[in-house]
Amino acid sequence: MGPQYSRVYLTALGYELGPQIVTSAELEARLAPVYERLNLQQGQLEAWTGIVERRWWEEDARLSLGAAAAARKALAKTSVQAAELGVVIYAGVCRENFEPATACAVADALGVRGAVSVYDLSNACLGVLNGMIEIANRIELGQIRAGLVVSCETAREINEIAIARLLNEIPDNTSAGPGMEKFAETLATFTGGSGAAAMLLTDGSFGGAKGHRLSGAVSQVAPEHHRLCRWGMEAAPAGGYQYAQFMATDSVAVLKHGVNLGQQTWQLFLKEMAWTPAQVDRVICHQVGSGHQDAILKSLQVPKEKDYTTYRFLGNMGTAA
Repeated sequence: MGPQYSRVYLTALGYELGPQIVTSAELEARLAPVYERLNLQQGQLEAWTGIVERRWWEEDARLSLGAAAAARKALAKTSVQAAELGVVIYAGVCRENFEPATACAVADALGVRGAVSVYDLSNACLGVLNGMIEIANRIELGQIRAGLVVSCETAREINEIAIARLLNEIPDNTSAGPGMEKFAETLATFTGGSGAAAMLLTDGSFGGAKGHRLSGAVSQVAPEHHRLCRWGMEAAPAGGYQYAQFMATDSVAVLKHGVNLGQQTWQLFLKEMAWTPAQVDRVICHQVGSGHQDAILKSLQVPKEKDYTTYRFLGNMGTAA
C-alpha cells in the first residue's frame, strides 16, 4: 500500500532554464557526415522524437547554482524562509562530485544551517518524485514543517561526447550493421535538455496560499530491466586510469517495458486512491518524446488533451522536467 497524506502541500515550485537554445537541426548539421554514411535524411531527429529544440547550460556551469536559483524562485513565492526548512534534497541524475553531496552546495548557497537534513538522492529520472515522497513522509509524521527537493540536469557534455564518438567511430559506407546500431543506441542522448527545478513541500502552516494538497503515491518497479538505459563512466581509449562519460539506450525496449510498468502502476494508483480515470483532470508524462507520450497515453486510455508537455521546446530534462 502506498503512502497517503492529510497534511502535505506542494506549496511552490521554481525552475531555471539553460540559456543556450540548441535546435535538432543544429545537432543534425554537426552529424552530417554520420548521416551521409548511414544514408539518413536531415530532419529525422525531430521526426523521431518530436523535439524541435532544447536548452544547454554555458560551459562549466555549476549544477548547484542552477538548482539554488530554482530554489530561490520557489521560496520567493511563499513566506517560507530558508532557515525554516527541515530538509534539502538534491535529486538530479547529474551531480558535481562523488562527494560532497551536491545538496550541501545548494544548501550553502541558500544559507541553510543547523539542524537540517541535507543529502543527495539518486534514482535516474524519478529522483525528484522520490524526493517529494521522502519530504512528504517527514511532514506527515510531524518531523518537519517544510522541505525542498531540487535538481539540475545538463545535457551539453554528454551530447558533445556522443557527437565526437559517432563522427570518429562510424566508418564510411556503413548503412547498416554496427554503424546503425551505434547510432540507434545514441539517439536518446540527443533528446536531452538542460534545466533546474525546485519543489517546496510544507504542512500548510506558514500563512498565505498552501498550494495543492499531495494526496498520495504508489510505487512499482521492474529492476530486471535496469541495463536498458545506462549513463556513466567507462575507460577512455587512452587506457590507464582515464575515464569518459558514455550513454547507451535501447529505446525500443525502454518503450515496451516502460509502458507495461506504467500501465501496472496507473491501475494500482487508481485503486489505492479510489479514483476513476474520469476523475483525473491532468496528467504529466515523462518528457522523453512524442513516441513515448503517444504510447503511454494510448495504453492508459488517457486523452492527449489532458497531458502537459514541454519536450518539444525543452527536450528531456530528466528529473527537472
